[in-house]
Amino acid sequence: MNPDSADVLPVFDIGSVLGKHPESYSAEDFALCKGVAECLHQTGCLIVHDPRVPADMNDQFLDLLERYFGQPTERKLEDCRPSLDYQVGATPPGTEVPRCVVDAALQEQLRRLQAGNQATTPTGADAKWRFMWRVGPRPAHTAFPELNAEPVVPKAFPEWRAVMDGWGAALLGAATAVAGLAAVGLGLQPAALQELMCGGPHLLAPTGSDLDVNSRTGGVLAGYHYDLNLLTVHGRSRFPGLYVWLRDGRRVAVRIPAGCLLMQAGKQLEWLTGGHIRAGMHEVVVTEATLAAADAARAAGRSTWRVSSTVFTHCCSDALLRPLGRFGEQAAAQQQPQQQQPQQQQQQEAVGGAAGEAAGSYPAMKAGEQVQRELEAICLRKVGADATNVSCPGSGGNSGANSGCSSGSGSGKGEGLGVGSSRAGNGVSSSGSGLAGPHTTATGVAVAGNR
Repeated sequence: MNPDSADVLPVFDIGSVLGKHPESYSAEDFALCKGVAECLHQTGCLIVHDPRVPADMNDQFLDLLERYFGQPTERKLEDCRPSLDYQVGATPPGTEVPRCVVDAALQEQLRRLQAGNQATTPTGADAKWRFMWRVGPRPAHTAFPELNAEPVVPKAFPEWRAVMDGWGAALLGAATAVAGLAAVGLGLQPAALQELMCGGPHLLAPTGSDLDVNSRTGGVLAGYHYDLNLLTVHGRSRFPGLYVWLRDGRRVAVRIPAGCLLMQAGKQLEWLTGGHIRAGMHEVVVTEATLAAADAARAAGRSTWRVSSTVFTHCCSDALLRPLGRFGEQAAAQQQPQQQQPQQQQQQEAVGGAAGEAAGSYPAMKAGEQVQRELEAICLRKVGADATNVSCPGSGGNSGANSGCSSGSGSGKGEGLGVGSSRAGNGVSSSGSGLAGPHTTATGVAVAGNR
């Protein structure tokens, strides 16, 4: 049986540093920063307790989204915006393709997973709905208008904007605080990551999966993938099914302790650290525990829609994405000898060495371009689609969380897909991790929900 996240990951309580400037940090505060950075390096994820994020707000959010996803399909299709690459509004099932279906490197990664830690290999598009809701102010001018578009407000939900804004701001505030701690722990300028986040196309992006339809054990709701953004924040779901892979290759079931959040590194954080932190791989599948939770909900007269509670935080679309600080210096130092020794470079790249990646896989480009390329790969954006530099109406309004860089909060049946399940091969190496320390709190607590 796979371990779960509450057993193998420490909990980082960030309450003691909220409102403090790094210049006033104590030795314990710096230990917290180091712990956050090291945990992201070793595992790609971490569990955080932020006292500003109330659990009842998560419940209110889940109640709303269960009602939304429980609507008839034709009503939800009115909220789809394919012309905007589905970056606002609803995305129907059968649209988003897991990157591992089309990416040879990820397919090889799947084959190398050790016995007992394999992914449930998807064969097609994800069997999930999603809704994208913008969080935080957008830039007044941008070369990437489709990533910064006005939100879609569904009909028949007068409380929609208030609930979505409130929960999105809370999760964005937590992620922005963690970004500041991680920057200090990584030896970067304290505001290096937070400044890049200001004006980013942050999204509250819940998924919805109908467990009355998707009721086969091993069914893939969201196939093995990484997230394309900076940091992903997960609140608790009412149904299990999310699995993450630690950097040492272990597959871990997600169990988020009460009052806590799970955060995962995305591709942009990997980019900014030159591969020192890797984007975390994860999947959502139907398990026996998922179906048991659905049976219990059904018996109690509650919704059987599995809703994720997720915020994708981003770098500003027009900001330059490249390895920062010492990671950029390392990449520059490695570039010259690798040019002189192409055979050595090929060997490093073949085994996924950080040196080879830092020199060649993280070129300077605008964050919006990186996002567009990723969206094309997973079939949410038409290949070759163009965007022009325009003004975004209503782009800086909105109030929100005090998150360190004045980023605020911006504002049914029959759709299951039959996705086959098969098992991959073996062989990834593992490395130890000593994550527990004085900054951690106990994780062995009773938990009722998962992402």
